[in-house]
Amino acid sequence: MMHINEEVARCLLCTNAPCGEKTARAIRALRFENHWTAAELFAGLTDAEIEAAEKNCIHYDRPIRISALKEAMCHDSSAVSDEPEKLPGLEINFCDMVCENPFFLASSAVCTNYEMVARALEAGWAGVFYKTITKGEIKEVSPRFDAVQKEGTPFVGFRNMEQLSENPYQMDFDILHRLKQNYPSKRIIASIMGQTEEEWIELAKMAEEAGCDAVELNFSCPQMRLTGLGSDIGQNPELVLFYSSYVKDAVKIPVIPKMTPNIMSMTAPALACFYAGAHGISAINTIKSITMSHEAEVSNKKTISGYSGKAVKPIALRMIYEMTGNPILHKAGVEKHMDISGIGGIETWRDALDFIQLGCRNVQVCTAVMQYGYRIIDDLILGLQHYMQERGLTELKKLVGEELKNIVLPHDLDRDTVVFPKIDREKCIGCGRCFISCADGGHQAITFGEDRVPRIHGAKCVGCHLCRLVCPTGAIETAKRITKVKSN
Repeated sequence: MMHINEEVARCLLCTNAPCGEKTARAIRALRFENHWTAAELFAGLTDAEIEAAEKNCIHYDRPIRISALKEAMCHDSSAVSDEPEKLPGLEINFCDMVCENPFFLASSAVCTNYEMVARALEAGWAGVFYKTITKGEIKEVSPRFDAVQKEGTPFVGFRNMEQLSENPYQMDFDILHRLKQNYPSKRIIASIMGQTEEEWIELAKMAEEAGCDAVELNFSCPQMRLTGLGSDIGQNPELVLFYSSYVKDAVKIPVIPKMTPNIMSMTAPALACFYAGAHGISAINTIKSITMSHEAEVSNKKTISGYSGKAVKPIALRMIYEMTGNPILHKAGVEKHMDISGIGGIETWRDALDFIQLGCRNVQVCTAVMQYGYRIIDDLILGLQHYMQERGLTELKKLVGEELKNIVLPHDLDRDTVVFPKIDREKCIGCGRCFISCADGGHQAITFGEDRVPRIHGAKCVGCHLCRLVCPTGAIETAKRITKVKSN
């Protein structure tokens, strides 16, 4: 038995993969949860192509079982679209800018020069929040990256000590000017950081003069060397209000403050952005963190730095909801008048969809690009298009905020019903992982004997679903929701 996701995760996603372009593209689509495209591509592979691909696979351990992947995918005929040419478009309006799709590069190491951004735009990204421009001197450390991994998986969390653009600020604005000239249909947004009111205004005006479509105000970088910069501003609603107002009054292009997650609640700074007249908000930047990795030390020293990647996504979503779903902000008109650009752990189209369904009209990606490259845009776009087609939607804006009505406070949750797990015997391999977790971290509701068959006992099971989460083969599913039996 082969677990598809586990096998795909083994693929190294090689550059110019020896297995062949068609095969590599099919595996990549599957890896990034674009099952529709993967099914179509696998169906088009011949036995000879698959045999050659497996022979040429350069995996350090053992070749990827491509033939088994094809067999598994071809069984899922529902994933193949009958009319792929009729996929809906992803055009959306963000801060009064018409964007060809919602996918932008986040201000970071993935967009630090003309050549990088040009390649990304040509690959299909709708725009860029260029790496933050400042007049101050930037000196980076080495090494400045570290990662959190688990059981050999690609890193789930990423730590960086990166600061702002090291280019002279005049050079960066020249790059932005050339990008806008050469890619007029793309959205070029300058991210800036000043040290004084005058610097914020000067940099914003330079962005406008360079032809930028908007300007992002970096109130959120967690690792600035000097106080009063980056997240020091984002943690102070008064400073957010003042600097946002200064810039808003100085330029005509949209102004988009970038918020820090290093704060108890996003409500106060979001309101400050609203009252300053900002057109939108970017959120979130990286989370302050520290790791004890010896390999990531800088001259034998450790420090606090920014944490990003898949692991921060639930935190980012919670902070997005504080802006798009908070009743106070609704009354203030934030949802109606300000657009939100979501950032934090976006790797697949499903990740992006979560942000969009919570009210974002735009999403930014950084860590996933650093790990897999600009090429992930293919499956971000196609995955979201296929999802919309499956639901019969023709406009992306129909998805914006549709899940807000389903978010409630903990005390409003249904506590009178239960969903029990159930075991699919055909998928179960008898590893006993469910038994161990339930016995040592749950409610001792699973027995596991010499026959290596786990059995769930309803009298003890509370429906926590820890067993389902630890099952490596997906053999534990959910039963129907039923009313709890009241105890005497």
